[in-house]
Amino acid sequence: MCTTMIITCGATKDGSMVVTHSDDNELSDQRFIYVPAQDHSEGSERGIVNGTNDGYPRLVTKDRGSGYDTPEWPETPLIGKIPQVAHTYAYFDGSYGIMNEHNLMFGECTNGAKFMPQSPVTQEVAEKTGKHCRLFYSAELSRIALERCKLAREAVQVMGALIDEYGYFSTGETLLVADEKEAWVFEMCALPDEEYHSAWIAQRVPDGTIFVAANEFRIREITPNSEDQIFSDRLIPGLQKLGWAPKEGPIDWLVAISEGEYNHPYYSLRRVWRVFDRVNPDLGLSPWVTNGGYTTDYPFSIAPKEKLDVQDIFALYRDHYEGTEFDMTKGIAAGPYGDPTRFYGSYDGTSYDIGNHKLYGAWERPISVFYQGYTYVLQTRPNAPELTKGLCWFGPDVSYTTCFVPFPSKVAQLPQTYQIGDPQKFSRDAAWWAFDFVNNWSRLNFQRMCQVDIQPLQKELEEAQINLIKEWDGINSVEELTKSCDANSQSIVSRWWELADRLIAKYSDGYINSKPSKPQNSSPVGIGYSSDWLKLTNYKNGPVSYDMEL
Repeated sequence: MCTTMIITCGATKDGSMVVTHSDDNELSDQRFIYVPAQDHSEGSERGIVNGTNDGYPRLVTKDRGSGYDTPEWPETPLIGKIPQVAHTYAYFDGSYGIMNEHNLMFGECTNGAKFMPQSPVTQEVAEKTGKHCRLFYSAELSRIALERCKLAREAVQVMGALIDEYGYFSTGETLLVADEKEAWVFEMCALPDEEYHSAWIAQRVPDGTIFVAANEFRIREITPNSEDQIFSDRLIPGLQKLGWAPKEGPIDWLVAISEGEYNHPYYSLRRVWRVFDRVNPDLGLSPWVTNGGYTTDYPFSIAPKEKLDVQDIFALYRDHYEGTEFDMTKGIAAGPYGDPTRFYGSYDGTSYDIGNHKLYGAWERPISVFYQGYTYVLQTRPNAPELTKGLCWFGPDVSYTTCFVPFPSKVAQLPQTYQIGDPQKFSRDAAWWAFDFVNNWSRLNFQRMCQVDIQPLQKELEEAQINLIKEWDGINSVEELTKSCDANSQSIVSRWWELADRLIAKYSDGYINSKPSKPQNSSPVGIGYSSDWLKLTNYKNGPVSYDMEL
């Protein structure tokens, strides 16, 4: 349930290629794991796991470095094996593969599809039943691509070949993949056929443009012999055999393999509109569309009005439709303190499509949402030294209240505090818990706490990171860079825990309990509620007189 973007070189101020992703996955495994480069003997095999397990721990194995070696948990079972390559690259990993040492970058979002087999067909079951195996979900595909590839086009071809040979299962998926110069959107789903078991297609994002996906397939017409598309040889015959595509004429990928949008109307499309409208309001795109989830009102990608830097991109991920008719900080649902959080309950839709459940109402789906586990902005800077060319700006928990911290792709290890943390067990040792705590505490008085306490520190620290990178550009040693990166991130986490401790006392019991500058100014300040919000309540009918109204 994520939002993912590509901002191509020609759309950024410094010529960087950028890939982004928010992992909107509630209390799943939010660890940011370093997987080391490895050499493998001839004839060895690479184990494949289910890949859809996002609970804690998402993976337990000794084969992918110390981050996933969790002795107190049983080892994750394999569903199959494929031939291993002689050398695999180091990479950062999360719920999906993130970025490798050669600055290959990934983003992801989940989509609804017409056919979504939730269980794999293991190689063992395939041998016994004669069915075609279904080994791959997008998570393992992205990891293998990071282990083996340096370029985006190469990654597309490797992932496509794996799907064709070993099959695909589970939800529809979009993977964004980019290198320093080229970016692709790779989309996939399962098909209900033994011969034509899986479908995938990739489309290149034109330079100078911005692409966004938000839980709905974004590739449309399948165009054979195009330099800007790559797809399986099995795709068109498979769709035609199933009756999902016409025998002649154009084929719309979205229409052929999905029911349209995800969860409820505008769950996906509103976010696509919001990003496009923010980066280029001159296009005059409407937040309301024709033809529902199959609309063609929004282009595949657009050129921004002004080129973006990483701080502009952080801002996109901190959006709740502020200043629009959909502003989630306004109205009775925002409470007395302008809180954009809308918790989901039993009446809300949770399906991968909008046709199989009755909707009694719906909340707008913002880009910054309460169930974000982490957000990252990947950046490959063309004019930077090789050691610091690739950066992963990682922000644990909700993007609105997090602090993005840079991690160069060539470090030899990630800080331990970012590589640990069970979201079901509070720990001051885990970076994720520092940011999750502050975000949850902010709901006591959201606007005041964010504007007065959280955002000033966020701005201070993120601007300091920009300056720190200039220092890192002068470092010539991986060991020194790794050490500096570790110290920096530890410092950020410490500052965030200090903020958390300060907020506990400052906003206790509905007051502002600021540390007094003078002893006589030690009385807490009552916050109360705004007159606008009081008008929405029964405050005016309260007991202001002993007189009885007839």
